[in-house]
Amino acid sequence: MLGILRGVIQEVSRASDLQTVLEIIVERVRDAMETEVCSIYLKDEELQRYIFMATRGLNRDAVGKVSMGLDEGLVGYVGERAEPINLEDAQDHPRHRHFTEIGEEPFHAFLGVPIIHHRKILGVLIIQQQQTRRFDESEEAFLITLSAQLAGVIAHAEATGALAFQGRGKPTSARFKGMQGAAGVAMGTVVVTYPEAELHNIPEKKAANIDKEVALFRRAIEKTREDISVIAAKLEDRLQPEELALFDAYLHMLDDSAITGEVVDRIQAGEWAQSSLRKVITVHVDNFEAMEDVYLRERGTDVRDLGNRVLAHLQSVDTRRKKYPKKTILVSTELTPADLAMVPRDRLMGFVSVKGSGKSHVAILAEAMGAPTVMGVEDLPIELLDGAPVIIDGFEGVVITYPKREEKKYYERVAREEAALVEGLVVKADEPCHTKDGHRVRLWVNTGLMTDVARSLDRGAEGVGLYRTETQFMMNDRFPTEEEQRVIYREHLEAFAPRPVTMRTLDIGGDKALSYFPISEENPFLGWRGIRVTLDHPEIFLAQVRAMIRANEGIDSDLRIMLPMVSSTAEIDEAQRLIAQCYREIVEEGVEVEMPDVGVMIEVPAAVFQARDIIKRVDFLSVGSNDLIQYMLAVDRNNAQVAELYQEFHPAVLHALNHVVQVTHDERKAIGICGEMAGNPSAALLLMAMGFDVLSMNSTNLLMVKHALSHFALDQAKNILSKTLEMDNAYLIKNYVDEEMRKAGLGNIVRSRSHN
Repeated sequence: MLGILRGVIQEVSRASDLQTVLEIIVERVRDAMETEVCSIYLKDEELQRYIFMATRGLNRDAVGKVSMGLDEGLVGYVGERAEPINLEDAQDHPRHRHFTEIGEEPFHAFLGVPIIHHRKILGVLIIQQQQTRRFDESEEAFLITLSAQLAGVIAHAEATGALAFQGRGKPTSARFKGMQGAAGVAMGTVVVTYPEAELHNIPEKKAANIDKEVALFRRAIEKTREDISVIAAKLEDRLQPEELALFDAYLHMLDDSAITGEVVDRIQAGEWAQSSLRKVITVHVDNFEAMEDVYLRERGTDVRDLGNRVLAHLQSVDTRRKKYPKKTILVSTELTPADLAMVPRDRLMGFVSVKGSGKSHVAILAEAMGAPTVMGVEDLPIELLDGAPVIIDGFEGVVITYPKREEKKYYERVAREEAALVEGLVVKADEPCHTKDGHRVRLWVNTGLMTDVARSLDRGAEGVGLYRTETQFMMNDRFPTEEEQRVIYREHLEAFAPRPVTMRTLDIGGDKALSYFPISEENPFLGWRGIRVTLDHPEIFLAQVRAMIRANEGIDSDLRIMLPMVSSTAEIDEAQRLIAQCYREIVEEGVEVEMPDVGVMIEVPAAVFQARDIIKRVDFLSVGSNDLIQYMLAVDRNNAQVAELYQEFHPAVLHALNHVVQVTHDERKAIGICGEMAGNPSAALLLMAMGFDVLSMNSTNLLMVKHALSHFALDQAKNILSKTLEMDNAYLIKNYVDEEMRKAGLGNIVRSRSHN
C-alpha cells in the first residue's frame, strides 16, 4: 500500500489544477482498493454545502451539479463526526439520503473519511461496493492515510484558485491567509528572492534576452561537466569501473539530447534559464520517483542534486543586476535579516514570507523598519508570482494577488485612514506619557540599526530598552572586531544621549543565525543560544563588553548592559565576573568611564521562579516577553501550525509577569519589558497596571501606546487587571480588555494594533 500511496501523491503533485487532482484520486483509489465506486465531495464555504466533485463508478454527468447541505446524508454525517464512517449497508442507516442523479442505488457497502486540513473539514472521500459487507481495518487505515496526505494538496489547490496562475487566460484575484508580521497596508509589485542553489524555490520569469539566457545556461553546463570530470578523476583509483560509470551517466544527462536540450528548448520558448532548469529537472525527478524499482527510484535524488549543481553555477555566472520596481513587495520562502536590507528603502513597500510567524526575529525587525509584513503564508505559490501585482494587509495577515479594482479602492482607503491616525498622534510625540491621573510611564524603544534612531527620537522615545547587538553580527561575514563594535555602539549612545541605552550582549541561536558561525541543532530554541554561547566563548563576550564600556567614554550617556537567556544564578555570577574583569582592564588602560548598570532578561520559566535571587545580583530586570511566552506555552513562535496558541493574554503569562514585577519592586529595583507585548496597546494597559517601570517597543508602536495609556487612570487600569487575573481563558481576557479600550474611545487602535 505504501508504494501505491507514494505513486498517487507523486501524480497529484504534478497535476496542473484542482479538478485533475480529484480525478487522479478517485481513479487511483478505486483501482488500488479494488472497489466499484470512489467519489469526492468538497465543502463550499460560501454556500455551506458539499459539492459532488469527482467520481468513478457513479454518474459523472452529475459532477458539479449535485450538492447537499452540511447536515444532509451520510456525507454530512462524516463531516459532522469528523471521523470515518464504515457501514455494511448504507441504505439501512437513518442518515442515508437518496440522490437519483448520482446513481448510487445498487451500492450497499460504504466507507467515508473526512478530508481535514488544520482542523478544517475540506470534504469527504468515499468508497462504495454493491456487496453488503464492512470494509476491513486495513482498507479503512489506507483511506485515512491517503486523506491525510492529500488534505494539504487540496487545501493548496483551493487556496491558489486552482487555475489562477497556470497561464490560462488572465490571472484572477486570490486571497492567501498568513499571520500579521508588521501592521500596515502595502500595494506593489512582487520581487521574489530565493536561496541560491535550491531549485524548488526558483520563480517563474520571462527571458529578457533569449540568446544571452542560452549562453548563460551553456556556460553553467560546461562548469558542471568540469566538476563531474574532476570528481571522477579523483576517485578513479578508489572505485570499481561499474561505479565510475555513474559519472558517465551524469555527463550523458547533460547532453543536448537530454536535460540540456530540453532546458534550451524552454528558454527559446521565452522562459528564463533558472525556471526552465527547474521544470525540466522536476519532470525527470518525478519520472524516476514514480518507478517501482527501488534502485531507479533513488536515481531521482541524483538528478535533483545534478540540477542544484547546475543551478549553483548558473547563479554564479549570472551577473545581471537585480531590478526593483518603484513599489517593491519582497517575497521569500523564508525571509532573513539580509533580505530586509536588499531593497533600496525608497522602493520598498513591504515583505511577505511563506515560512515563519509574526513573532519571529525577522518579523520584529520588519516592524522596526515600519514595513508592512505578512508571515507564514504557506499556500502562496511564490514561484509563479514574480512581477505580479499584490496587496499585503499586515493588520489581518492577508496577501491578495492580482487584486480587483474594488479591493484596491478599499485598501487605499485603509492606508489613508492609518496615515491620518498616525499623523494625528504625532503632535504628542514630545510629551511624556502620563495616565489621566498623572501617573508617569516611561516608553522606550527596541533598536538594532542606526536607521531606527531618527524614527525613534521623532516619536518621543525616552530611552532604549533593547539594543539588539546581534543585528550587526548577522549582517557581517565574520565576527566584528572590538574596535568595529565600539564605533557602532558609540554612534547609538551619542544619538540617544543623555537617554539610557540598554545593550543586550550577543543573542544568537534559535531563529537568529550567523552564516560564519553555524549552530546546527535538532531543537535550536532549547539549545545553545544567548548567554550559553557567549559564556562558552568568553573571547566573544569579553570583546563585546569591552567595546560597550569603551564606547561610553567621554559622552553624557547612560549605558546599561543586559544578559539574555539566563536560566540560573551561576550564569549571572560568571557573566558579572567577566564584566568586572573588562571594566578593571579598561580603567587600568587609563580610560575614564563609569561602571554600567547590569541587568538580566527574564525569558524562561526558571528565571521567573528565581527572579528574587536574580534581582539581588543585578541592577535591573527586563522581561523578554516574546521568548517567555513561547517557553511558558511550549509554542514555537516561528511555527505557523501553532501560531494561534501563542497568546500574550494567557492567564499563566499574566500571572508570571505580575509575580516578577512584585519581586523586583520588593527589592526596590526597576523592571521593564521589551517584548512585542509592550507595543500592543491593550496588553500595555495591563503591563502599566502591574507596575512595569518601562515599556520598550518598536518605534512604530510608541505613539499608539502613549495615546492609549493617556485615556485611562491608573486605578481604572488596576481594576481591569484585577478582573483579568481572575479569568482562566486567554480569548476572554483579550476580548474583555479590547472592549474596555473601545469604551475609552480607542476602537480604531484596537482594530489596527491588537493581536493574539
